[in-house]
Amino acid sequence: MSDAKSKVLPKLLIVEDDPGLQAQLKWAYPEFDVVIAGDRASALAALRADEPPVVTLDLGLPPDADGTSEGFAVLDEIMALKPDTKVIVASGHGARESALRAIAKGAYDFYQKPVDIEALGLIVRRALELHRIEAENRQLAARSGEDNRVLGRMITGAPEMVKVARTIERVANTNVSVMLLGASGTGKELLARGLHDASDRAGGAFVAINCAAIPENLLESELFGHEKGAFTGAVKTTEGKIELAHGGTLFLDEVGDIPLPLQVKLLRFLQERVIERIGSRKSIAVDTRIVCATHQDLEAMIGDGRFREDLFYRLAEIVIRIPSLAERPGDAGLLARAFLTRFAREMNPAVKGFAADALAAIDAWQWPGNVRELENRVKRAVIMADGKLVSAADLDLAEPDEAGEAVLNLKAAREAADRRVIRHALARSEGNISQTAKLLGISRPTLYDLLKQYDLQA
Repeated sequence: MSDAKSKVLPKLLIVEDDPGLQAQLKWAYPEFDVVIAGDRASALAALRADEPPVVTLDLGLPPDADGTSEGFAVLDEIMALKPDTKVIVASGHGARESALRAIAKGAYDFYQKPVDIEALGLIVRRALELHRIEAENRQLAARSGEDNRVLGRMITGAPEMVKVARTIERVANTNVSVMLLGASGTGKELLARGLHDASDRAGGAFVAINCAAIPENLLESELFGHEKGAFTGAVKTTEGKIELAHGGTLFLDEVGDIPLPLQVKLLRFLQERVIERIGSRKSIAVDTRIVCATHQDLEAMIGDGRFREDLFYRLAEIVIRIPSLAERPGDAGLLARAFLTRFAREMNPAVKGFAADALAAIDAWQWPGNVRELENRVKRAVIMADGKLVSAADLDLAEPDEAGEAVLNLKAAREAADRRVIRHALARSEGNISQTAKLLGISRPTLYDLLKQYDLQA
């Protein structure tokens, strides 16, 4: 038997009661192992037996061949049994209303009869590729040594973040001071912890302090400690954060909020590696590595006289810029699934995944609050979700009508699907063009054409 014949083809379940259309569709897609079902019972039996990744579903099934009730009943049961299945629904009955309702229930896409074999084939192939990528993401997330985790903690598939992680790994075992620059919610503390864990200081303490969250008159004591009786309320000698991190790493978050007088004392520590507690003249040698972070423009603050230039260069021996979530293709969906899995396990086990409109909304949203906003939205949605699938409305990202209009515009829907799948494939292959083309099942020239067409960067 030849390799072509022995190759295992992906399953495609076609739920259609018209014998003529059954025969036409069965032979239209030779790249699939097509299974035909003509009613609800046979469709669900095939779903259990074959577990097809993609299903095309005619909503007009017996005994309601002139309506849609039986088709929607099948869709509900598919979503309950296998919510990751990509269901493409078809109907000639009230197309707009049926499309909106089907997408809200978890369908992947919608097409209106009469069937265009070529157009339907394109939707089916895209659905299969998205199913494959999502299945791969789930497998990656389930592994104990996940390939999509960097620095042991951070989940990412975006080349931009992988590059950041590799830079951190390279500097981890040096004693240089590292400054992480990025917007709020991008994961600066997580990266700082990853740097600590990857360094030869991993056996020591990782101590974090948010300089913006502590009143100015208390920050010096928090950092440097104090002696008993040094000020009112100092009832005992207390070590500061710098001292507690001896042999380990001190993470100074929002370092731009340190007041100028305290910047002088921090600079002295960085130059001489000794501290003096408040109320003491005794110098204490401390071996602590400093990692700091800020979302502020420190160079502009230097120009305004609000931050010392000499301290900046002591803290910024290595500067690493962290991209926003919107600049990390594929990561929003990857992180959303990881958050959903965790929160569903903790708070609402009935939730099994995201509806198609939710995935589209996650990809489309710019995430001004970055990973922290994504985590909060998913957490709230898992708690509030009524069904097994979190919808865009649960995430408070899009109105159902807006999602429906996007789906009904076939050109826009197909372009959005292309962009989404290409971004996921690029993320998985870390921007490697050959590997991305292989994942997508297309040639390199075709991929280059698509990248140019959709203004995407490898």
